[in-house]
Amino acid sequence: MKTDLVGISGQKEEASKEKEMHGIESLKRQGSLDSNREDGRATLILTLTLCNVMKTELSKAAKVFEIFETEIHHFETRRAKKPKNSADNLDIFVECEVHSADVSILITSLKRVAEDVKTSREDKVPWFPRKIQDLDTCHHLITKYDPSLDHGHPGYADLEYKKRRAFFADLAFNYREGDPLPRIEYTAQETATWREVYRKLSSLYPTHACMQYLDAFQQLEKHCGYQEDSIPQLQDVSRFLKERTGFQLRPAAGLLSARDFLASLAFRVFQSTQYMRHFSSPMHSPEPDCCHELLGHVPMLADKEFAQFSQDIGLASLGSSEAEIEKLATLYWFTVEFGLCKQNGSIKAYGAGLLSSYGELMYALSNKPEYKPFDPEVTAVHPYQDQAFQPVYFIAENLEDAKAKLQNYMMKIKKPFSLHYDPFTRSIEVMNTHQKVKRALHQMKEELKNLCLALENLS
Repeated sequence: MKTDLVGISGQKEEASKEKEMHGIESLKRQGSLDSNREDGRATLILTLTLCNVMKTELSKAAKVFEIFETEIHHFETRRAKKPKNSADNLDIFVECEVHSADVSILITSLKRVAEDVKTSREDKVPWFPRKIQDLDTCHHLITKYDPSLDHGHPGYADLEYKKRRAFFADLAFNYREGDPLPRIEYTAQETATWREVYRKLSSLYPTHACMQYLDAFQQLEKHCGYQEDSIPQLQDVSRFLKERTGFQLRPAAGLLSARDFLASLAFRVFQSTQYMRHFSSPMHSPEPDCCHELLGHVPMLADKEFAQFSQDIGLASLGSSEAEIEKLATLYWFTVEFGLCKQNGSIKAYGAGLLSSYGELMYALSNKPEYKPFDPEVTAVHPYQDQAFQPVYFIAENLEDAKAKLQNYMMKIKKPFSLHYDPFTRSIEVMNTHQKVKRALHQMKEELKNLCLALENLS
């Protein structure tokens, strides 16, 4: 799944859909680390430029502020100092208040109708979940591939399919941490689509998939009902993953924002869709679906090395700037989604986007694309392609090497704080006092004692 890596098809419809459907509960979030206001609102100072200004352009910008319930303290317009191609450009200065959880979406929406959008809060710490229950608010969707909005979606004109998708969306939005994962009674048509995808892809896995994937896939067939005539249930798969690597699944309504999706990985939670791609296009889906999740992501999440790799990306995302989130999402794209690695003198696939796409899996391991060695510094800023096969793939020497390189990259991400994940409470602690650091070190020393004792017993 490419998380975040939306234009407006009608500014009001798009922005209000993000706000209404996916942001209301997020208003319960607390403020940022450096702006923990009890009312959950943040003060912003914004500057932006409107080009070739007409009444409609100004009204679009005003509509964005209205949708996000922005309280405007000061609004000032001036003729742009550096007009690019027109004397009708306006520089706008705004001082306002908005719900903390809506800051990033407000800025994204403004960037669709204006240029040079800047805010004094961009260099501050965005909100992030501190405990696993906070993931209940991490479900903002990117709607550009939604079948109700995307004219190119295979299900755009299929009313029954869109009704079915609304059913799955309701399940996901109503889910709360600790609830049983919804069990789905899939239709005969959905099962037939699964059968076609499963049969065709499983014929490629022995020659195209990495060893870690093949080992896990065999176990999933044995223990989780992976077979061509039945779509596995998230509850069964989640239980399997938790026993293997501590990862668990929770339902997602569609393509999530990068920040929300990556934040979930920090808690070893993978947000998984449950709907099936449209039957008219079984070999391709413009968005993640259960074929992509169950056949692409789940087997690799059953590998401990890869599970740690995924969690590391998630932990790095917490409190990161928008620029760093974009880089981390791009890293995720070229590794977890479309990654290749060397094994026994051959190139094998470990990326979910490849392992759930028959056509691209064949293409990626042919002599057509360009290969580059995996280097996080290079990979993080490389252009990606979400509408066609990748022209370039990055190859890791092995998963352990990829993890080590990623960890070195993450150490260079600048943040005014350090974080510690507590697997016992499944919570994130900000290490902002000596006492917290000492407590974490004490826990590590106790674990080290046990490991040393184990070594003595073996010798």
